[in-house]
Parts: sequence; C-alpha cells; structure tokens
Amino acid sequence: MMWNGVRNLIAKVFPMTITIHPAVNGGVKHTDVAGFAGGKLTCKCSSDPVVVGVTAQTAYNHVCGCSKCWKPEGALFSQVAVVSKDNVAIEQGSDKLDIVDTSAAIQRHACRDCGVHMIGRIENADHPFYGLDFIHTELSDSDGWSAPEFAAFVSSIIETGTPPEQMTPIRERLKELGLEPYDCLSPGLMDAIATHVAAQRAAH
Repeated sequence: MMWNGVRNLIAKVFPMTITIHPAVNGGVKHTDVAGFAGGKLTCKCSSDPVVVGVTAQTAYNHVCGCSKCWKPEGALFSQVAVVSKDNVAIEQGSDKLDIVDTSAAIQRHACRDCGVHMIGRIENADHPFYGLDFIHTELSDSDGWSAPEFAAFVSSIIETGTPPEQMTPIRERLKELGLEPYDCLSPGLMDAIATHVAAQRAAH
C-alpha cells in the first residue's frame, strides 16, 4: 500500500509522456475523403527509396501494440490499415525488400536499408484476411486515408518493454483519443475471423 502511494505521488509530480504514435499524439485527424483513390507509400531512405502505389481507400485503420508491427522511433504503437492486395503494387525498389519473418502469418516486407515495413501480405489462402495487404498510411504524403478507429493488442506493448503499471494511463489516453483499446482485434474483425472459421468447418 505504501508503494502504491509513492508511485501515485511520483506520477502526479512527474507525469508520464505517453507517445502512442506521431500521427495520433495530437489527436486523431479525421481527414477521410469520399471517393479517395489512394496514394504512394515511401520508405524512409533519403535516396532510392522503396515506393508502393495504392489505388484504393484503406479499411480498419488502427493503432497496434503487437511486437511484430513496424513502429516509428519512440512510439508505443504502430498505425496500420488494410487494403485489397489487388490495389497494391511495388513501383520502385522491390530489390530492397526482405520478408522479416517467413514463418509469420503476415509476411512483412521491409526495406533492408531503413527497416520500414512497406507491405504485410498474407499468402495462406485459408487465412481469414487472405487477399488483404497491411500498410502504414503515414508513409504517404496524400491526405484522405481512413482515420484510425481503435487500438489493437494493447497489452502486447508489455512484451516490448512497457512497464505493466503504465498500462492504465496508456489505456486512458487511447480512450481520450477515441481509440477504444482491445487486447485482440476490434469486435467487428474478431466476428469476421469467427465467421470465416465457422464457414470452413461447415465446408468440411
């Protein structure tokens, strides 16, 4: 009990700076544009960058705490959205892309020079999200991308070094930003996964 009191006092005197992600720290920007037709994603290399063209609006944009996603330096979360892989094409620098973990369900293609993840692709046709690519819209200069809607795998930031006692203020900050925190995916996406699994079972 004494330690809890000391910890609360320290928190009041030295409030923790919570850096969720640069794109949302100042508030979620709702700049979605009707009929938005995508843009170009560029890695962080100062010369000969990897460029990926996206020709559609994204869906399910969210901040993600999982240890696999690429995060900007100093950020607790990544920001990631999905789009049909038919609307994604590597326009420049494909020779610089390596798959981070070939055993992972999401094959994350990263620039070997700057480390930025450009495309997360699912190759398993039985996966619920097969046909979708995971991308980071912050890599685009275009305005109009779908805004972040929720926070996924929040508790996973503990795995990457966040002290457990900081989780309550972090979840409170996410809620302040309008990003409902989940320790999995959002209910809609979890329903989609369960629906896919049920359909597969019924087919066998």
